[in-house]
Amino acid sequence: MAKTLRDALLSLRELLVSGGPLLLLALALLLGAYVWLDPTPPRRVTLATGPEQSAYAEFGKLYAQTLKLHGIEVALRPSEGASDNLRLLREGQVDLAFVQGGSREARVGEDAALVSLGSLFVEPVWLFYRLESIPKASPDRRMNALPALSRLRVNVGTAGSGVPTLMGALFEANHMETTSLRLTQLEQTAATVAFLNGEIDALVFASAPESLMVQMLLQTPGVGLFDFAQNEAYSRRMAFLTPVTLPRGVVDLARDLPPQDVRLVAPTTTLLARPGVHPAVLQLFSQASLQIHGKAGWFNRAGEFPNATSAEFPLSREAERNLRNGVPLLQRYLPFSLANLMERMWLALGLIVAILLPLSRVVPPLYQFRMRSRVFRWYGQLRDIEDRMARSPETVDSLRIELQQLQERVQKITVPLSYADELYALRNHIDMVRAKLFTA
Repeated sequence: MAKTLRDALLSLRELLVSGGPLLLLALALLLGAYVWLDPTPPRRVTLATGPEQSAYAEFGKLYAQTLKLHGIEVALRPSEGASDNLRLLREGQVDLAFVQGGSREARVGEDAALVSLGSLFVEPVWLFYRLESIPKASPDRRMNALPALSRLRVNVGTAGSGVPTLMGALFEANHMETTSLRLTQLEQTAATVAFLNGEIDALVFASAPESLMVQMLLQTPGVGLFDFAQNEAYSRRMAFLTPVTLPRGVVDLARDLPPQDVRLVAPTTTLLARPGVHPAVLQLFSQASLQIHGKAGWFNRAGEFPNATSAEFPLSREAERNLRNGVPLLQRYLPFSLANLMERMWLALGLIVAILLPLSRVVPPLYQFRMRSRVFRWYGQLRDIEDRMARSPETVDSLRIELQQLQERVQKITVPLSYADELYALRNHIDMVRAKLFTA
């Protein structure tokens, strides 16, 4: 039993010595692939949202809660809105940000490396006005033509929100000179307070219906919602706008709010990432978007969002794969960190195997050579004894002693059973030389 174990350990040792360089090369390649692929995402990323109580802020909280389940902290950075978010991305101050369609200025070279995680939701233009500001003679006291704003005090949002730029485009399409309008650019909360106090007549938001301000104003007595009667025409003139309809009663069925369908125009919001954001982070955000924005809403059916219809920014490969195939198979059954490691290292493992496979053919001959050399290296000494016996017969006694020492060393050689025939052949040859020595 002890001899069998000794033979097994010998074979294992020789195998490790023979394949050691190949094993070290494999480990070095794996380490290099790990460093190059960098499969472990950072534990903290920054997401630019928007003003407090805005839809961006609410969605940011949902993303933070979702990614926290995977051990990633999402630091939420409030901002003035879409334009401010785009600036923060350009300056590298945040990793990801919500950006509204049409917020992009003519800075193509600067934005070339930004990638999108898909269109997430529409942000209708909510133009609220005080009913008491509408002339009594107006039919059903509904406002549906932008030129009617020329005599009103209108807040179009802060410059960082992108709403002033959007409204400027709408005013220009209606041949309205902004210099002749009574416009203000108050922050969202301050504007709402001024509106409710009667200090301004109308205010504009561009936000998803999840915005608390929008929800509140839709149910406030004495407040009307502008009806974009020409929403189809606006969408044909401005590619970043989509015509949508706020269905009757969707706000409150019991109170029948709104009392009739309201036509709106809506840019689409996307989630953008700056260059260098870890692919695993993009994958997690894209997967989270399927959960957060995939449900039915006021302006979409279940499954319509997120989608890849936006063409303003290139779609990331991670988002494209998630939108097309959903959550990868491994991530459905394994923790994300392990599944991500396996997915990202899979291709590297294939390449490493392709490199090592031809080299591995060297190991068996090398192992065989090492095992046979344990026997064959003694043949040199045996031949030397035989040659000296032929040249100098008078040294037979010393050669017998040397041969005896050689035989004692050979008796201690251990080889696996598969090489035992070569060991016994060596012993027979030693006996043959001894016979010559005794007859000399």
